[in-house]
Amino acid sequence: MSDVSVTFVPDGFAAPARPDADSDMTTATQRAGMAAARSRAGGVRQLLRDYVTLTKPRIISLLLVTTWAPMVIASRGWPDGWTLLWTMLGGYLMAGGANAINMYIDRDIDAHMPRTKLRPIPSGRMSPGHVLAFGITLGAASFAVYALLVNVLSAVLAMAGLLYYVFIYTRWLKRTSPQNIVIGGAAGAFPPLVGWAAATGEISLTAVYLFLIVFFWTPPHFWALALVKQKDYGRVGVPMAPNVWGERETMRQMLLYTLILVPLSLGPVTYGGLGATYAVIATLLGAWFLRDVMRVMRAADYVRPAWALYRNSLLYLALLFAAMAVDGVVARGAEVSPGVVFVKDPGHVVSALSR
Repeated sequence: MSDVSVTFVPDGFAAPARPDADSDMTTATQRAGMAAARSRAGGVRQLLRDYVTLTKPRIISLLLVTTWAPMVIASRGWPDGWTLLWTMLGGYLMAGGANAINMYIDRDIDAHMPRTKLRPIPSGRMSPGHVLAFGITLGAASFAVYALLVNVLSAVLAMAGLLYYVFIYTRWLKRTSPQNIVIGGAAGAFPPLVGWAAATGEISLTAVYLFLIVFFWTPPHFWALALVKQKDYGRVGVPMAPNVWGERETMRQMLLYTLILVPLSLGPVTYGGLGATYAVIATLLGAWFLRDVMRVMRAADYVRPAWALYRNSLLYLALLFAAMAVDGVVARGAEVSPGVVFVKDPGHVVSALSR
């Protein structure tokens, strides 16, 4: 995790090169950056590529899925088109801003890791100040989009995700504790809260369950990558779990979090927050995820099973939230219990009283 959108997740959401690959480049924009660094090519096209690279679009794609699905569940069908559009745009801007600020903070260690050394700052294509200003601008624009075009609650939650990612994870925990991905990874669990708040103007028990699902999914997902990339993290002094606890203890912790995650994912079914369609799919996906974790633990050479777990865990979360959305569409118009409501957007409260 050189770097959970809203909105924010570690680099673990991005797919690095295969362990046996010759190159550590992970995206088309990074490969283009390598070519530019070699040829000293510049121009508007390369500048645009670098701006896209700063936002880490491959990371954001999964975060937007975990923002969209709660909107479908809460709406019991397809949400209002304009609300969906502004929520997705705001989510991309906030996550992109957080990722750019992360690159500014991590510029020192990025220069020493193969898969990050050709990012815009360590490669010399952009100055640190320019990248920081870009990230802050995106975050501010996102807050404005949410506050003016969606609701204040979603704006506050999105900004909270950015601040948590930048200050709690990147600035504090990442370089000081092997619990970095556990506590700091909570930043990546904000998107379901943002999506739910955007659709309903409140935070209910179901939204909290979705937050917790992403929270408990993050450690086994990312530690699978950390097992494969532990030498890189050790080289730059980032205390990832395998480097501090050892490989076997990291695997044991992965199993523990998975054993919490699987039954937790069925929690909303118990009070009617999600239905039978989701329950069946979530059970099958949970068994698949647990099987992959066990394969890592039992393997004599864990590298390939850990790599497979990492890739499959991305698919697991995407399919799990897609199953939630399918359940929401199937139950269109049906009575659904959102559970206890914890927070309401002030604008929605005023609107309800005026009626």
